[in-house]
Amino acid sequence: MRRLGGLFSALCLVALVVGLAMIWRSEPVPVAPSPQPAPQPSSQPAPQTPPGGGWRLPEFRLPDIGLPSILRPQPAQPPAQPPVPITSAVERILVEKSARRMTVWQKDGPPRRYDIALGFAPDGDKTREGDGRTPEGVFRIDRLNRQSKYHLSLGLDYPQKRHREAARRAGVSPGGDIMIHGQPNEIAEGYKVKGDWTAGCIALTNPEIEEIFANAAIGTEVEIRP
Repeated sequence: MRRLGGLFSALCLVALVVGLAMIWRSEPVPVAPSPQPAPQPSSQPAPQTPPGGGWRLPEFRLPDIGLPSILRPQPAQPPAQPPVPITSAVERILVEKSARRMTVWQKDGPPRRYDIALGFAPDGDKTREGDGRTPEGVFRIDRLNRQSKYHLSLGLDYPQKRHREAARRAGVSPGGDIMIHGQPNEIAEGYKVKGDWTAGCIALTNPEIEEIFANAAIGTEVEIRP
């Protein structure tokens, strides 16, 4: 009996140890939580509840595409520099009929260009009186006229021998009084006749002819090109 009692006690002790071991293994092992990224601020505004409760649709905004370059404010352009006036002796004058341009070279300064008006029929060389053409060729200033019916004038040596001979063969008058001059005296000061309006002369504004007249001399070369 004692042997059986001892055996029973040993079995109870083993059962107790096994039970305790099972209980210890069944307890959950604590796991450290994994780090979570910090919340980032949202670029969208938080929805707001309008007064009185309820919800509204989120606000829709058009993307900023910018203005086309043609509509953007442009930097101010510097004002154009005024042309350098003729202040020294005129050495040469070139007239380009097709460009309606006259260039004047002076002794002590840069050349200056002028917009000009021609005869009322400017195409071609002058062949007779009254044809409205401005003659072509190389001429010389042969007179300075302060009493002209146009505001100052520089007379040219037209007709030359070749013009007179050609007109004689054609049985016509070659014409004459071809000048570089200003505006008609009878119009208001500061007014400029538009277009090609002369009888064959070369016309400038009054201030322009004044600066050329003050520095030109008899004998100055004037070349007139088509």
